[in-house]
Amino acid sequence: MNFKLLKKDIQSHARAGLILTDHGEIQTPVFMPVGTSASVKGVHQRELKNDINSDIILANTYHLYLRPGPEILNGAGGIHKFMNWERPILTDSGGYQVYSLSSKRKISEEGVKFQSHIDGSYHFFNPEKVIDIQRKIGADIIMAFDECTPYPCDYKYAKNSMQMTHRWLDRCIIKEKNTPYLYDFNQTLFPIVQGSTYKDLRIESAEYICSKNMKGNAIGGLSVGEPHEEMYSMTELVCSILPEEKPRYLMGVGTPINLLENISLGVDMFDCVIPTRNARNGMLFTSDGVINIKNRKWESDFSPIDEESNTFVDINYSKSYLRHLFSVNEILGKQIATIHNLGFYRRLVKDARKRIIKGDFQEWKGKMIKRMNNRL
Repeated sequence: MNFKLLKKDIQSHARAGLILTDHGEIQTPVFMPVGTSASVKGVHQRELKNDINSDIILANTYHLYLRPGPEILNGAGGIHKFMNWERPILTDSGGYQVYSLSSKRKISEEGVKFQSHIDGSYHFFNPEKVIDIQRKIGADIIMAFDECTPYPCDYKYAKNSMQMTHRWLDRCIIKEKNTPYLYDFNQTLFPIVQGSTYKDLRIESAEYICSKNMKGNAIGGLSVGEPHEEMYSMTELVCSILPEEKPRYLMGVGTPINLLENISLGVDMFDCVIPTRNARNGMLFTSDGVINIKNRKWESDFSPIDEESNTFVDINYSKSYLRHLFSVNEILGKQIATIHNLGFYRRLVKDARKRIIKGDFQEWKGKMIKRMNNRL
């Protein structure tokens, strides 16, 4: 994997770049649709490719380990062949999912023992095993195993957790260097900055991650309940330390406004379940604000869901029709809403990229945030 920094905004820290992988190019800033179990819920791969035009999607090690299992994926020749997706894929290490199983897991220096959320069976993850699993899955970008601390989190716990994450990273790097690729393409390991919302810990963690000189870096442990201003503060601090010649991935973030604010701080890569999960519940993002399509006010509104985004994702359905589909519990409604939201996110980061290159990103960002901060 290689990263080319093409343009920096002069009024902010926003960047436009290009990530080169063996499965294709990724234009940054980029939003990665979440395909947890080798599927973006309700969306065909052809729609991801042709309608939404996603450069890259994300899948999850924890879920793929449980179902269908690493051996099935290995037998298929890796996740790309298994799900018929020839573009890049990133896999999260499962650290966040283990964190979310707070009542069903036990963390030690060696790793994490946890119970499956599916059947209660016991399993064990450690840095070495997570690398082995991700080798068999076969994503282009793989993540180091870390502990994602909750919010709020006391200082002592955050520090001990961060230091353990660093030790786990060292083990991941050793294992990754001594484990051959299983398929005919390269994989790239990203370390993860932790430290909760404590500035000194974030500085220490960012500096430690920098010292490893990996090809890309991630920022974890945010978007876990902290106020947005805390997220922005920590992101700005970490981005001021991470090398500018390497891509920066802010994990699990977020709303359209979160994306624009963090792009302005120097982040290149994002993922989040918000656009797909909200879509399935009838919450749509548009250029002029958020719509709850289930509301009766849209019953006789025959205008497009979002006239601007319909020029990017050619779905051409009215608010009235989409509301009708939700009211009769037609699965097509959830599919249309999901494609719309993912298309909106895709257009938003593409427009941000264009504005960075053009040189008026900051002015455009201010106008877009004001427009999108409405509930219609």
